[in-house]
Amino acid sequence: MSTHLAEAAEQDSTPSTEVAVREEVSRPAAHDESPREIELEGHVVPDYERELGPIFPEWATTPQGWQDKIRLHTRKMAYIGAWHAVRSPKYAGRLAVQSAVGSAVGVRAGFRFLTATEHKPVIKQALTEGRTKDAAGERKVRRAEILQRAKWSALLGLPGLGILNALVTQYPLLPYGLGALAASAAAVAGRKVREVAVIDSPELPVRLDLAPDHLNEAFEAAGLIKKGQALTLVQHPIRDGKGWASIVDLPRGCGKTANDVLSRREVLAAELGVDEIQLIMSRVRAHAGGHGGRIALWIADDDPYMGKPTTSPMAGADTWTVWDTIPFGVDARGNRIVLSIMWQSMFFGGLPRRGKTFSQRLLTSAGVLDAWVRHYVADGKGGADWMPMRGVAHRLVLGAEDDAIAALVSMLNELIIEMERRFKIFRDLPASVCPESKLTPHIMRKYKMPVIFVTIDELQEYFTAMDKDLKDEVINKLCRIARRGPAAGFICNFASQRPDADSVPTKLREIITIRYSTQVVDKTSSDMVLGKGKAAQGADASILQEEHKGVGVLITGPGSYVIPKCDYLDNAAFAEICIRGRALREQAGTLSGDAAGSAVAAAEAAGQAIPAVLSDVLYVMHNSPRMFTTDLLAGLVNIDEDYGDWDASRLAEELELAGVKRTTKQVKIDGVNLAGYNRRDIEDAVPVELFESPVAARQ
Repeated sequence: MSTHLAEAAEQDSTPSTEVAVREEVSRPAAHDESPREIELEGHVVPDYERELGPIFPEWATTPQGWQDKIRLHTRKMAYIGAWHAVRSPKYAGRLAVQSAVGSAVGVRAGFRFLTATEHKPVIKQALTEGRTKDAAGERKVRRAEILQRAKWSALLGLPGLGILNALVTQYPLLPYGLGALAASAAAVAGRKVREVAVIDSPELPVRLDLAPDHLNEAFEAAGLIKKGQALTLVQHPIRDGKGWASIVDLPRGCGKTANDVLSRREVLAAELGVDEIQLIMSRVRAHAGGHGGRIALWIADDDPYMGKPTTSPMAGADTWTVWDTIPFGVDARGNRIVLSIMWQSMFFGGLPRRGKTFSQRLLTSAGVLDAWVRHYVADGKGGADWMPMRGVAHRLVLGAEDDAIAALVSMLNELIIEMERRFKIFRDLPASVCPESKLTPHIMRKYKMPVIFVTIDELQEYFTAMDKDLKDEVINKLCRIARRGPAAGFICNFASQRPDADSVPTKLREIITIRYSTQVVDKTSSDMVLGKGKAAQGADASILQEEHKGVGVLITGPGSYVIPKCDYLDNAAFAEICIRGRALREQAGTLSGDAAGSAVAAAEAAGQAIPAVLSDVLYVMHNSPRMFTTDLLAGLVNIDEDYGDWDASRLAEELELAGVKRTTKQVKIDGVNLAGYNRRDIEDAVPVELFESPVAARQ
C-alpha cells in the first residue's frame, strides 16, 4: 500500500478528528466473502431480525458458513470417535458384565417358561387351604402346560438347530454374528437390571460445542443472572473463524448491565473452560442495534495471539502519508487494525521487553516514509532503538544526561515557537483556505509547513533526572504541545515504562487520545496507562502474559478498545525505512536540521561504509561537543553490550585505527579536566565530502 501526497493535497476537506479504527477482514469472513469494516463495539442486527428473528440460521446464508459448519461437525465426530476409542476397553468390560447378567436373566426366564412356574402359587394356595380337588386339578393343568411348552420347544428348536448347523457349515462366520446379536440382547436385558449405560456421554470442549446452556450456566455462576433466568440469544452461537461468536441479551429483572458482564470476564472465562485472553466481549451500542444489556461474545479455540506476527506493510512500502490510515496490527479474529493519527496524540506504556518501542515505531515509520513530515525525536534511554532516525530527524536527542536534557528543553522551545507561528499564519488566512483554523494538505505544501511528528521514548528517564522546577516546566510544555499542537499539524508519540504519577503526571496522560499498553503487573497499572476505570470495562492489560510480546490493549476512544497483535518491524527493517525516508526528503528538498548535517547518515545514504566504532561514538556524542572517556564508554555499552569489555586503551586504539587524530587527550567540562574526546576530532575522521553534500549545503 502506498499513497502519494499529491492525492492528499487534492482533498476538499480535512479528515475527521475522530480516531479511525478499521478492521479489514484478512481472511474470508464467516458471513461475507469480501473484506468489510466491522464496528468494534458490536455487530449491526437488521430490524426484522430483532423483531421476528432470522429467517435462516446465520451460518446458512453464505458458502463460508456452510464450510465452517461441515468442518465443525467433522472435527466433532473425529473427537467423539477418538474419545470413545480410548474408552473401548472399559466399554468391553461393562458389556461383558451386562451380557452375563442378561444371560442369567434369559436362562432363568426360559426355565420358568418350561416349568410353567406361574402355576406353583395357585397349587400351593389350594393345598394350604385344604382344597385337595382344586389342587389336583391345578396339577393336571400345570403338567399339561409343561408338556405342551416342551412339545412346542422341541418342534421349533430341533429343526432350528438343524438349519443352524447347515448354515454354520456353509457360513463359518455366522456364529460370531449370532453370538454378537445374542450378547447385545443379553446386554440390553442386563442393563435393565443394573441400570448402567455401557457407553459414556462425552462432555465436548468449548472449541467443539458452545451450547446456550454453557452460556446460561456461566452467567449464573458469575452472578450476572438469577437462578431460573436465561439469556436471550440474539445470535445463536455459530462458528466464526477459529472460535465461536454469539450475541446475548441479559434478561429483565437480573439487575445487571453490559458493563457488569465486561467486569466479570475472569469468572466467565473460568466457567466456560477458557483463558481470559480467549474471551473477547464488547457492548453492542444503539447504532448497531444494541442497548445497555446486549453483549457480543467471541470465544477463541486457543490463545489467538500466539504464533508469528504479521510483517508490517511499511517494510515494503516506497512511500506513505500520515494523512491516511496506518496499519497497526490484527485483532484476535484476524481483522486488520488501522489508525488515523492526524489530530491525535499517542501514549505507549507497559513492562520492558514486551514490544512497546517496536509498537511505537510503527506509527513513526509511516511518518518517516512521508517526505512532508518533520521529525523531532528524543530517547531517554539512549540505546540503539532510535539510532536509524539520525538520517531523518530534524532534531535528535539521545540519553538523559545533563546535555541531553538541555537539548530536550531547547527542542520543546523550538516546537512551541513553531506552533505559535503556525497559529498566527492560520489566523491571517482567509476562511476559504483555512476553514477550521488548522493544517490541511493544501496549506502544508503551499506554505511549507510539514507535519510535525514528536516522538519521545522513555519519558520517565527524563523526568527522574530533572529537579522539580525543571520537571514542572517540561511537563507544562509537553501538555501545551499535546493539547494545542494537533490543530497545527503536530502528532505526539510518547512512551514510558512506568506511567505512574511521579514518572508521567496524570495531567499529561489524561490529554492523550490514543493509548496502548503491553503487559503490566496489575489492573491499577493498566488503568495508569489506559485511563481510570478502563480495566473494569474490560480493557485490562494485566491479563496479558510474558509470551504475548507485541500484544497490547489499544484504547481508541472513551468507549472503544481492542487487543491487537502489532505488526512486526525489526531494527533492520526500521533502518531500511529510515534510509528510504532520507532519500525521499532529499528528492523533495525537505531534509533539514540534524539529519542534514549528519555525516554518518550521509555515508549510509551514499552507500559508503565507515567503521562501526566511529559511527557509534558519534551517536553517543550527538548532544555533546566533548565527553569524558568514562561517560563515552558507558554510552557505548548502552548501544551494544559488546563494548562492555572495552577500556580506555582499547577505545583509543580502535579510534586511532578508524582514522581519529586527537588534538588533546583531556577535555574540560564544567570546570573538571579529565581524559576524554572532542566531537570535532571524531568528525574529522569522516570524509569531508559527506559533510559538504549538496543537501547539507542547501540547509
